[in-house]
Amino acid sequence: MARTNFNELLEAGVHFGHLKRKWNPNMAPYIFMEKNGIHIIDLYKTAAKAEEAASAIKQIAKSGKKILFVATKKQAKDIVANHVKKVGMPYVTERWPGGMLTNFATIRKAVRKMASIDKMMTTDTYEVLSKRERLQIQRERAKLEKQLGSIADLNRLPSALFVVDINKEHIAVAEARKLNIPTFAITDTNTDPTKVDFPIPANDDASKSIDLIVGVMVKAIEEGLVERKLDRDKKAGEKDEDDDAIQVKSKALEDAEEEADEEVMKHHKGKGVKVKGAEDDTEDRKPKKTVAKSVKRGGAKK
Repeated sequence: MARTNFNELLEAGVHFGHLKRKWNPNMAPYIFMEKNGIHIIDLYKTAAKAEEAASAIKQIAKSGKKILFVATKKQAKDIVANHVKKVGMPYVTERWPGGMLTNFATIRKAVRKMASIDKMMTTDTYEVLSKRERLQIQRERAKLEKQLGSIADLNRLPSALFVVDINKEHIAVAEARKLNIPTFAITDTNTDPTKVDFPIPANDDASKSIDLIVGVMVKAIEEGLVERKLDRDKKAGEKDEDDDAIQVKSKALEDAEEEADEEVMKHHKGKGVKVKGAEDDTEDRKPKKTVAKSVKRGGAKK
């Protein structure tokens, strides 16, 4: 089943591109026509590319990896934050911190610093500070929160990057490409789709268009996470079944060995054959002659 269709895309205004004079020639394969000096995007190609991108994102989410969403333009901030929070993926909706990917160790230091401030604010040490010192700490904490946002929980580099506007987020895209991190993006008619791995030709300015495309991607992530959970539950169930089967088999072998031993004992007793174990017991029960008696009898014979 298709994740979106022509009518949904049309209603959201996904087909509206930029003025012809602002176009990027690399978007030519995705442009349907020009109308009143504005390029119109081919929605059938949008649907196909959205499906391709969603399938790839789903597999990344299914493998348990993180997809970082970047949208710092005003009309996209809240849309992206509201969608992405649902699936627990990291996102950046304020200014992109330069070197966030290529200098990830430094970003992690900032995250640890924020964590230490949070810890310190819960101790008695914080309470004895002056009002001015507490205010400085609070401002520093707010600054870090604004810069880092939801990436505070990102312990390693993301496995994919999704951006709403590759012209505005060109630094993020460049860093991801440098590290060979797969990139997904909404590409309007004024952008270069060759700069990302999975371009989705669509209007990157209209709120409805952004909401629809981001919603499709988040839905794919949800599907991937659900399948991941089902696979893990299935494997856990199979492991329990294997353990039970091993226990049953082991018990059956023990019972079979005991039955075989009993049959052997019955068989030997029926024929009057002494079993080695039984013979040893008989020998042990015989009274042993003392050394003194043996010597005495030997002397009498002489």
